Amino acid sequence: MINSNAFDYINVLDATADATWVRNEIIANNIANATTPGYKREDIDFENELRRALGNMKYKSLDEKVANLRGTKVKGRSFKDSVNYSYRLDENNVDPEQENIELVSNQLKYQGVIAGLTSEFQNLQTAMKAPS
Repeated sequence: MINSNAFDYINVLDATADATWVRNEIIANNIANATTPGYKREDIDFENELRRALGNMKYKSLDEKVANLRGTKVKGRSFKDSVNYSYRLDENNVDPEQENIELVSNQLKYQGVIAGLTSEFQNLQTAMKAPS
């Protein structure tokens, strides 16, 4: 078996793409429930989980930090946001305008992550084609 770190960044980008996709679904669910009495908006916190996992290694390079994540699953935690806060008398706390902004922002993040994954795979292809 070949021990390589060639896929370390790909694995992190893959986990990020998965979390971003899940966040897209959560935001869409919030929008769908914007008029449901008592519904509390949900969200997922992946960025802080990834930051925490990478931040535990203060004096290491990003390459070393990403390599140390090998074999660990960094996942976001879903949570109900502002449970004690409501915009309306029916106890719903979803602001449809804000959710639509979050959706667009999240879609841009997803597109960026996919572009990063595409770039990483292109780098691998280039490396495999290079004459030895």
